[in-house]
Amino acid sequence: MNDVRPLHFCNVTVEGRPWPVYGWAIDSPGGTILVDTGMVDSTPELDSEWRPELLPWPEIGEVTAVINTHLHFDHCGGNRRFAGLPMYVQSAELEAAVAPDYLEEWVHFPGESYVELDGDAELAPGVSVLFTPGHSAGHQAVVVETHDGIVVLGGDVTYSMHELIEGVNPSILRIHALQPRCVYLAHHEEPWRPG
Repeated sequence: MNDVRPLHFCNVTVEGRPWPVYGWAIDSPGGTILVDTGMVDSTPELDSEWRPELLPWPEIGEVTAVINTHLHFDHCGGNRRFAGLPMYVQSAELEAAVAPDYLEEWVHFPGESYVELDGDAELAPGVSVLFTPGHSAGHQAVVVETHDGIVVLGGDVTYSMHELIEGVNPSILRIHALQPRCVYLAHHEEPWRPG
């Protein structure tokens, strides 16, 4: 069965406050699947606008695949570490990943090996993606079946825990319909635990 470990990659500054940037390791019988890759370096432009604080790279284990919830810089900056591994992303997201809204050199790099998806898909036993557009054209959440129930890795389906709980848009309501045990957001340390 699968287990989920939150990974704190870095912090970015939003409206004068530090926001954590999380990804997740899914420890599965077939190896570790990494959901989002944070940042491993920066650029002068990012330093000026977002003032990122890079943290030591977490202990992850042997990664067999990467799933990107979306391709904004703070979620795909470490993809280059995993050149050659399958990287699952929605086709709509890869198509949308152009400047100025995306840092193209972090999306496209030597050895990139994106596996394009069109909507919901099962990627491994107990690990699937749920198409949740809104924050970006091809945003996807990751659904993990664990011993204790369904865990959803929501990425940036919303920045707001209140919006997540209230179910303010169709993508969030798709997550509610799964009746998950808990839902993680990329910029919150603690998940929402319904009920």
